[in-house]
Amino acid sequence: MDINDVKLITENVLKLVKENRDYLLDLDSQFGDGDLGISMVQGFSGLKDYLETSKEKDLGKLFFKMGMIFNESAPSSLGTIISFWLLGIGGSLKGKENADKNDMKIALENGISKLKERANSKENEKTILDSLSPAAKAFQKNTDEKKTVLEILKEASNAASKGSEATKNMTAVHGRAAYHGEKTIGHIDGGSYVGKLIFEGIYNYYKEKDEKLY
Repeated sequence: MDINDVKLITENVLKLVKENRDYLLDLDSQFGDGDLGISMVQGFSGLKDYLETSKEKDLGKLFFKMGMIFNESAPSSLGTIISFWLLGIGGSLKGKENADKNDMKIALENGISKLKERANSKENEKTILDSLSPAAKAFQKNTDEKKTVLEILKEASNAASKGSEATKNMTAVHGRAAYHGEKTIGHIDGGSYVGKLIFEGIYNYYKEKDEKLY
């Protein structure tokens, strides 16, 4: 993975976020501020605009800047949380212009650690962690099993999707949704759905890239 891959992945994720904008607004209107779809389109649009003009080749510096831009472009609690994740990923990629699957395995683990530390959260609290963390674990497991990049990302995407769906059975403990307590059971967390879309976008990009080789 290099800067061009990051740019095209971001475009794929933005496309999915735009397509799901109204669904995200609906999810967020139940117990949140009701602006999730709008803020996420703004956040990923900000990343796309930056990546279109950036000359940065160091992936660590690139992801650090992406974290800062996402936080500015999506002024919301989830925007800040995703920025923590991006900063954590960048911390593992300093000095690298290219990252292989082993580099990304470590970077994703670091992203989760940074998110947990900075957001003071953990799995099973009905947040984006409940899709990002299973995806990172699936990425690690399948990388260790010497699977291909496409196989690894398919499993990671599936894990993120299942993780998001599982938030239906959880009680929110963070943010405005926490005030509703057990009433949040039965509803998918909007942040977790954004995590699902991120890994779906990554997988879609590499699937298209793989198909072009044949």
